[in-house]
Amino acid sequence: MWRYAQYYEGDHQRLAFSQARYKDAFREVFETWRDNFCGLIVDSATERMVVEGFRLPESPGFDQDARELWQRSSMDVLSTAVHLDAMVQGRAYVLVWPGDDGEPSIQPVSGEEMVVQYKPGSRTELEAAARFFLDAWGRQWVTLWTEDYVYEVKRGQTEWENGVRSRNPLGVVPVVPFHNRSRLSGAPYSDLANVIPIQDAINKTVSDALTASEFAAFPQRYVTGLEIIEDDQGNPVEPFKIAVDKLLQAEDPQARFGAFEAASLSNYCDLVGLLLQHMSSISRTPSHYFLVNGGAAPSGEAIISAEAGLVAKVRERMLYFGESWERVIRLCFALKGDKRAEAYSMETVWRDPEYRTEAQHIDALLKLKQLNVPEEQLWSDAGYTPSQISTFREMRKADAKAAAEIQKLGPQPEQAGPDAVTSPSEARAARMAAKPPQGNSGNASRKIHEKK
Repeated sequence: MWRYAQYYEGDHQRLAFSQARYKDAFREVFETWRDNFCGLIVDSATERMVVEGFRLPESPGFDQDARELWQRSSMDVLSTAVHLDAMVQGRAYVLVWPGDDGEPSIQPVSGEEMVVQYKPGSRTELEAAARFFLDAWGRQWVTLWTEDYVYEVKRGQTEWENGVRSRNPLGVVPVVPFHNRSRLSGAPYSDLANVIPIQDAINKTVSDALTASEFAAFPQRYVTGLEIIEDDQGNPVEPFKIAVDKLLQAEDPQARFGAFEAASLSNYCDLVGLLLQHMSSISRTPSHYFLVNGGAAPSGEAIISAEAGLVAKVRERMLYFGESWERVIRLCFALKGDKRAEAYSMETVWRDPEYRTEAQHIDALLKLKQLNVPEEQLWSDAGYTPSQISTFREMRKADAKAAAEIQKLGPQPEQAGPDAVTSPSEARAARMAAKPPQGNSGNASRKIHEKK
C-alpha cells in the first residue's frame, strides 16, 4: 500500500533509470523532476464520485436523519478521502462508534491501520476488526472489535495482553470495509496495479530524453586541415573555446569547419505518446486527458463518446462503494436504536458522473418532465444538493402564500344583484353572433345628396 501511495503522489524512483555516471552529474538538476500520470488516473475517477444523500423507497425525497448523521461527521469532505484511498491502495475502512456526546460518529480509517477478518464462508459479515494507530506523539493505540466485546490497550503500551475488555453494545463489528472491486478470491487490487509498469517505462524514456538533450542535442563542431598543438606532456590542446559569442577562425586556407547534426528527440516523444495510449486504454481514462493528440481536446459529442469508458468505470465503483455507505448509515441507526437499522432497501444517491453542457442537461430534464417525473427528482438530477432542494420547497411555499395574499388585495368580481344586467343566454348569444353586421349604405347616400 505504501508503494501505491508513493506512485500516486509522484514520489517514486527518482533518477532510478539514469545511468550511474549521469546520476551525480544530474542529481541537482533532475532530483525533483517527476512526470507522473498515476495521480491523474485516480483523480479523474474520484472527482466524479460525490454522495448526495440516502433514500428509502417508503419515504419521498432524501432521508433527512441520514443526512444529519452524514453532515455531523463532515462526510461531505471525508467521503472523498475514503474513495481515494480505496482506489489507490485497494481498500479503506469506516468505523461507526459513539462520539463523546453519545451520537453516532463516522470515522474513516486508512487501510494501513486496519485489518479485518470475515466469518468463515461469508463475504460480507465480519468476525473481528483491529486497528493499530500511532499518533503524532508516538503513542500506540490498539483496539479490537468483535461481536461480543471490545478489547482496548492503554495508549502508549506495547503489551497488548494487558488490555481492557468491555461489552460491544451493537452486537456486530462496527467496521465497514471499502474494497476496490474485490474478486471472489484474492485481495482487492489498486487501480494503479496495471499502470505502474507503464509509468516506469515512461520514466525510463523521459530520463533518456533528458540525458540526450544534455549531451547529444547540442550540435558538435569539428575542424579539419588545422595543425594540432600539443602541450609539454604531449596532450592535444583545444584550439577554440566555443560559445555563442565566439567566432571560429584559422589562418590556414586549407582549414575547414563543420558541425555534426544534433540528435533529434522526436523518437522519444513518439515512444512516450505510444506508452500514454496504452496507459489510457488500460486505465479507461480518456486519451485527451493525457493530451496525446497533439494537445487538441475533442469537443461536443466527441467528448461524451471518449469519456464513456471512464463514466462506466465510475458507475461500477459507485455500485461497490454505495453498498458500503448504506451499511455505514444502518450502523448509525443501530446505535440510535432506530428501526431503520434494518432498512436493507436503502439506496445511496450519487451525483451524475457524466459531464454535459448545461444546455444539454436542462433540455434532457425538461423532456423528462413531460413524462411526469416529479420535480424533486428533476432537481436532484440537475445537481442540486438535498439542502438546496429543501430550501426550494420552503421558497415554493412562500411564493404560493404571497400570491394568495396579493389575490386578496386585488379587485374582486361583482356579485349579480336583483338590478344587475344579466348576460344573454347561450342561445341568444349564438344568434347575436351569427347576425350579419349592419351596412353603411345609408350614410354613404346621405353624404352624396347632402347640400354643400
